[in-house]
Amino acid sequence: MSRDRDLTPLDDLLDDEGYLIDADGTDSNQRYLSGFDAPDSFVTLYLPAGSDDGDATGEIHLLVSSLEYGRARKESRAASVSRLVEYDYRDRVAEHGSIDGRARAVAAFLSDYGVSEVVVPSEFPLGVGDALREVGVGVAADERDVVTEIRATKTVEEVDHVREAQRANEAAMAAAERLIREATVGSEGTLRWDDAVLTSERVKEEIEVTLLRQGCALDETIVACGADAADPHDRGSGPLQANEAIIVDIFPRSKATKYHADMTRTFCKGEASDELRRRFDVTDEAREAALAALEPGVTGGEVHDAVCDVYEEAGYPTLRSDPETEVGFIHSTGHGVGLDVHERPRVSPDGGELKPGHVVTIEPGLYDPSVGGVRIEDLAVVTDDGYENLTDYPVEFEV
Repeated sequence: MSRDRDLTPLDDLLDDEGYLIDADGTDSNQRYLSGFDAPDSFVTLYLPAGSDDGDATGEIHLLVSSLEYGRARKESRAASVSRLVEYDYRDRVAEHGSIDGRARAVAAFLSDYGVSEVVVPSEFPLGVGDALREVGVGVAADERDVVTEIRATKTVEEVDHVREAQRANEAAMAAAERLIREATVGSEGTLRWDDAVLTSERVKEEIEVTLLRQGCALDETIVACGADAADPHDRGSGPLQANEAIIVDIFPRSKATKYHADMTRTFCKGEASDELRRRFDVTDEAREAALAALEPGVTGGEVHDAVCDVYEEAGYPTLRSDPETEVGFIHSTGHGVGLDVHERPRVSPDGGELKPGHVVTIEPGLYDPSVGGVRIEDLAVVTDDGYENLTDYPVEFEV
């Protein structure tokens, strides 16, 4: 893992063009390239190494509102920060409308850096792109999504950000497990805690409160029991039951760094059936097989195959053995985690080569509405000689 970001792939993409992003700080490519977070859209211009303008090669320049100007100068990684007002933004909007007026201000900003052509992310605003073309700026889409590719390889600092979020995640998982572990079993098998029915919603509340105290937050999480757990993305609702599998999947984001973590554990309060226990044990074996395969140079597809091998040998269907199956192992093994909770690289049948600095989930699972669902997920970073498991939380089923 490097201590510095490598923007060489972005330089290689560009000739005389600049790379332009027009988005707010929730756009992960915007935040990554600019180092700045703002609630309203702002413009980032990247001029690559090798540009003819010797004063601006390999540099980042921002165009922001006056409201964000002071903070952008202090917090961003830009070589320069300009204000929309410097480019007659209000007059241009009054004369040409909000989209065309903004595009004319951006075009004037680009002209100051000798830029007449830009490459933009594929999700760049269509209206702004068309308006830029109307005033003579060439606009081409980056179909490779190069900045997202660059983001897949984390620096030492970024891995530390993920590790910190994962520690908060573990505190939240412990809080969820405590409620399930300490729950009593009602007359109809419903879990009860503190003289009330223990619901998915109550456990989620405990998770969210714990994360807030740890400096993290999340929009939603998964606490799914029984048949609900047989759908990998069912968030879960209602009372939790004894002797059933309860999937708890938490994917928080640090409020300070904006980096995510991701972890899943499956619990059973009471006594699991023989089949549920077998599915849990096989899934843990599949997790260990995937981790054993994880090292630089292997592909995400090869790691995924290691999971499929375990499941298929145990007699469970996978999408590799039966592309039309609706039960068994019905998703990929994992995904990258960083500024987005789902990003590159892929640990899936089409997953490419894994490299040092790639942070990925390993999350095998088995699903069947007649039995329930089981999933176990760890978070790991590929290192120069293997991997480091960033997850420090026990794998335990019956609590």
